[in-house]
This record gives sequence, C-alpha cells and structure tokens, in this order.
Amino acid sequence: MSSSAASPWPDACLAAVSITFDDGMQSQLARAVPMLNNHNLQATFYLNPRENYQEQLRPWQAVAQAGHELGNHTVRHPCSMNFGFVADSGRTPLEKMTLADIEAEIVQAGERLDEVVPQAAVSFAYPCYQPYVGRGATRQSYVPVVAKHCVAGRGRGERANDPRYCDLFYLWSQPCERMTGAELVGIVEHGIREGRWTILTFHGVHEGHLSIGDGDLAELCAHLDRNRARVWTAPVATVAQRVAHYQATYFDKAVG
Repeated sequence: MSSSAASPWPDACLAAVSITFDDGMQSQLARAVPMLNNHNLQATFYLNPRENYQEQLRPWQAVAQAGHELGNHTVRHPCSMNFGFVADSGRTPLEKMTLADIEAEIVQAGERLDEVVPQAAVSFAYPCYQPYVGRGATRQSYVPVVAKHCVAGRGRGERANDPRYCDLFYLWSQPCERMTGAELVGIVEHGIREGRWTILTFHGVHEGHLSIGDGDLAELCAHLDRNRARVWTAPVATVAQRVAHYQATYFDKAVG
C-alpha cells in the first residue's frame, strides 16, 4: 500500500488503532483471539519465549496464521527492582543489566520466535514499559538496541501517536486494564478526531491483576468492526512500516 501526502492511513481512513496484549496469557488464546477473529481484526501479542519455547509457542502458530503479529517481549521480562516481584524473586533487574545483556534478551527472543513462527516483521514491547538499563550515572536508554533488531518498539505515553513525529522505537500506548467498553471506545474516538495512531495495551481477559472484562473487550471490537471505514485496525509492525514510509517521504526535514 502506498502512502499519500494527505494521510498516512489506507483507504480514506481517518486514523489507526493497534490492539496489543502482553505476556502470552492463556485467556488471550481462549477469549481474545476468537473475539478478534470473529470481527476480522488483527492484533499484536507480545510473547516471552522461555526455555520451553517450542511447546509454549505451538498454540500461537494458528494465531499468526490468522494474521496477528507475535511480537518480541524479551525472554525473561526484565524490569526495575522497584517492583517487588523483581526485587523479591532474585530476578536480574534492569538496574543491574548492560546494553549487551538486554540485546542478548531481545536477540534470543527474536530467534526463538522466528524458529517456530517466522514473520516478515516484528515489533517489540518494553517490559514494564521501561526503556533503560543501569542506574544513576550508568543509566542508558536501550531504544537504539530495539531499533537495531525490530521494526518498532511499544512503550507507554501521554496520548495517541502523531504519525508525523512519533518515535517508532518508543511508541506511546495506553494501558487499558480495568477499563470499561465505553472508555475504550472513547479513547479510539479521540484518536480518530486527531488523526492519530492509538495503541491499546491489554494483559489478561478475566485473568490476572491487569485484567479487562470480556464484555468490555467485545464492545471495543464491535466498535472497530463497525467503523473500519473510519479507522484502520492493524498490528503494530504493520502500521509502523507504513508510518516509517510516510515519515521518510514527507517529514524527514521537519524532524531532522
């Protein structure tokens, strides 16, 4: 698909939406995937392919075949030791990692995904939304590492992404745990009014402490299905590649 100077979105759409899920939870397979498929919507699922990755990824092969993206979320999901579940578990926190350490995590996760579920392009989701390693004087951003290995990186931010200026390797997303269907629709509609790329982040569906209700997710899916002429819903990697072309063609001088 080619971008036009007037709009980065295809088919006269006014905006874009990417639905994302983190951590490869069972409720995503059992509840979210069938719901998305019923509405012909494709999402991004960010996975942590651990030591048993071949068995772990097997049920996700059909998800990829249905057009969903299986994104890179590292192998061990490293986060800050400020989180109790990191400090109290003996896991290596971001504060004690180097750029080489986090690059090894990203590369290994990518290799495991590619072995079991080859994909043309894959985006990355920062575990706990945190794009750094080290602390104090040694703290460094690992956004450039993500840019080296993935087509985009999803973080957390203030609002929907402006396709002209957004940093494709630290995209802003909206955490959606415990939101109502009406709130989700409202976020989408706000993004449409602004002509922006809204990225929604979910975890479990009636599962875990960052859960969304299946009725609320269903309301969002139905709204996006009804309004597909107005808003383009696609995986992060798909939208990112189109936005990258748009930025390179029309806005390099503006942001350079």
